[in-house]
Amino acid sequence: MKSKFKLPRHLQAMLFLPVFFLLASACSTLKKTSVKEVSTTISKLQFLDEYDLPYNLQYKNTTVGGLSSIDYDAKNDLYYLISDDRSEINPARFYTAKISLAGKEINSIKLINVTTLLQQNNQPYPDMKKHTKQTVDPEALRYDPISKQLVWSSEGERIVNQKDTLLIDPFVNMVSTTGKYINTLPLPANLHMQAVESGPRKNGVLEGLAFADNYKTLFVSLEEPLYQDGSRADVTPNEALSRIYKYDWKSKINTAQYAYKLEQVAYPTIPENGFKVNGIPDILSVNQNQLLVTERSYSEGHPGCVIRVFLADLNGADNVIANPSLIKNPPKHLISKKLLLNMDDLKIYIDNVEGATFGPTLPNGHRSIIFVTDNNFNKTGKTQFFLFEVVP
Repeated sequence: MKSKFKLPRHLQAMLFLPVFFLLASACSTLKKTSVKEVSTTISKLQFLDEYDLPYNLQYKNTTVGGLSSIDYDAKNDLYYLISDDRSEINPARFYTAKISLAGKEINSIKLINVTTLLQQNNQPYPDMKKHTKQTVDPEALRYDPISKQLVWSSEGERIVNQKDTLLIDPFVNMVSTTGKYINTLPLPANLHMQAVESGPRKNGVLEGLAFADNYKTLFVSLEEPLYQDGSRADVTPNEALSRIYKYDWKSKINTAQYAYKLEQVAYPTIPENGFKVNGIPDILSVNQNQLLVTERSYSEGHPGCVIRVFLADLNGADNVIANPSLIKNPPKHLISKKLLLNMDDLKIYIDNVEGATFGPTLPNGHRSIIFVTDNNFNKTGKTQFFLFEVVP
């Protein structure tokens, strides 16, 4: 297996990137693929390659980091990447990039633009430290090639203690590719922040977005269970049920909610009372009723994260849209799931995977998937891109 460190190749790419990228594009045999061509059968995901971006990479007066999503625009061969910077380092933003693949390798990653996300008043989101009540927490971003617009999510904020109470609702906004605000997706009542233990948990809200059914449907996933739906995942198995929301994209109406059972946290923490979490950082649509669900487990005292990817099937799952509490009224039929990949099996360092997208078709005719990690703007973290082959 190749080493995950590719600094010599990165340095070469950074020095000769314009010429290199033109040559790579000219020689590429990869096909651009539309969503309609995504395979509806997936038996496993085969690891191919890794590419790391340098820590604190500077691009157009911004610090590149906190990459929490990735989405592929096949027609224009572009990738969209949102940063979860809460306007603390630079204004909330997303990047566009070119990723050059050759065979089973990532040859280069070239940022080609950075775009500021704008509020309804056409102003950037303010620094969270100076304007706490207007804070934003970007997490997911998807491109709609039919409307040529983007949809992105914010987790909001929930601080409830003796000193202060701060409640900022999560949201899903539609914006132009220039970052201009267009509209907001109406959210159901159970996604509004509350001072009591009901509604979303802090930092456990809207992390996954996925278009389905040729952009007629948008799925929105919660990272962790709502308070009224049960406890968080733990190191021992429990009924940690998160919700996946289904929207009719034309009407913007939430038509269904489904219960998804999270896996247990992979490892006990060190120390015993350390921080631990397992939740859903991203989802991808395989077809109208199946999703690829990424689960990310982190345990204090262990390096990196445990990333598991499941094929989730909504067929037969109960619509719990009218169920106010999955604790009091446990659904009979959950989303069924099948493990496709445990990145722990790769025996390489895996950081905080937060984004996934289907990429171009590989030379053998199989689809690719690219995952990206959020380095949390931490020098001990890594911004990693992982390339996988979708094996039917």
